[in-house]
Amino acid sequence: MNHASHKVPGVEFSTGSLGHGLPVACGKALAAKMSKLPWQTFAILSDGELQEGSNWEAFMFAAHHCLDNLIVFIDNNNLQSLDTVDATLSLRPLEDKLNAFGWHVETVDGHSHPAISMSIAAAKSSPCPSAVILKTVKGKGVSYMENQVAWHYKSPSANELELALGEIDFA
Repeated sequence: MNHASHKVPGVEFSTGSLGHGLPVACGKALAAKMSKLPWQTFAILSDGELQEGSNWEAFMFAAHHCLDNLIVFIDNNNLQSLDTVDATLSLRPLEDKLNAFGWHVETVDGHSHPAISMSIAAAKSSPCPSAVILKTVKGKGVSYMENQVAWHYKSPSANELELALGEIDFA
């Protein structure tokens, strides 16, 4: 299992769990606004990553500068490297916290493409930065992976991969 690669077209920056993705995205969104460029900046964060302080500074910064061209997706599956997010450092109530910071926030089923599309449309019409909290299940659809902390950092063997592919509903 690896973090997103910035060598993939459309992925300009990858940071892993260091908490720097949102601050960089804020900088890019602010640069676009100052230059009057039509960029829309997207950032993907994990719920565990939100335990880093630089993210909370970036949430304040984005609202202060009215970065309405910034949409953040938060993978909210409550699992991180060695335990649950709640057991490590709870973020609850996440939606209320982001609203208090001046963000437009929607919580949707992170496995539903139509729900995600609708949240993007709503975010694009918001006068402030937007966060889409994606309620997800790590390993969804794979009996031995669902909600298991170990699969946060572990890659399946060839046999495990074959079993997983047989269990996943691709419809």
